[in-house]
Amino acid sequence: MNEATFGLADWHPHYDVWIVLGAIGLAYYVAVTKWGATNRVADRPAATTKQIVSFYVGLALLWVGADFPLHELSEDYLFSMHMVQHTLFTLVAPPFLLMGLPKWLLRKVLEPKWAWTSVRFLTRPVVALVAFNAVIVITHWPAVVNLSVTSEPVHFVVHLVVFSTAAMMWWPVIAPLPELARLSEPAKMLYLFLQSVVPTVPASFLTFASTPIYSAYESFPRLWGMDVVTDLRVAGLIMKLGGGLLLWLAIAILFFRWSAKEERAQHEELTWEDFEAELHALDMRRT
Repeated sequence: MNEATFGLADWHPHYDVWIVLGAIGLAYYVAVTKWGATNRVADRPAATTKQIVSFYVGLALLWVGADFPLHELSEDYLFSMHMVQHTLFTLVAPPFLLMGLPKWLLRKVLEPKWAWTSVRFLTRPVVALVAFNAVIVITHWPAVVNLSVTSEPVHFVVHLVVFSTAAMMWWPVIAPLPELARLSEPAKMLYLFLQSVVPTVPASFLTFASTPIYSAYESFPRLWGMDVVTDLRVAGLIMKLGGGLLLWLAIAILFFRWSAKEERAQHEELTWEDFEAELHALDMRRT
């Protein structure tokens, strides 16, 4: 096994990533400060502090995955780090970014009819679910992984498609626009449960691998004492347990939010029987 070490000297900045993410961050800032003055709802800020923080946290997570330190670790050393990278791109960063988008900003961006029509179709729960899971399966196919590791353009396209379909998948859950909110809270929980099923297939192949699946990683230097097969098994566990944990955490959050909303509704709802009881109590007090 070709043992190696990894330190700060082994990493180099990827300025294309800096430029793209920096441009997105700057565009968000300009939109909130410039467009927000004329497009926001009266008496409300263009973007809340929570939204701004959420959006830039999402960008920071993308930078961690696409640049430091995961770029070199995932593309030159370990497939398990590749899995961490894709977990950030699919299950962590997209929800933060969607939660950071103000409604007026999304409506402004989607003003062109073609943009609205496209997003309305692509974010349909069935379409988003099928598209994302198909991409998960395809991008873990050995030929695709080997090609993406050895070709920078293919590598970029794979990440772009993975992130885009992940944003589609999360849209029905986050529901950043009420006009495109199609699922109730229980339906969102079922949707995320279904989302947790398909990735277990490639995860199982990785977890129970006895021989190297991705030939490109066989020649890479090894880190932390992991041989190729152990690396694959760790990647499978990250995909199955780590990804599953994140989805079930989201399901738990939705459940408790829905439960609290139902409880508030029950307390606030005033039935005719309650009204009669109040009148009766008042009459009793007067007499």
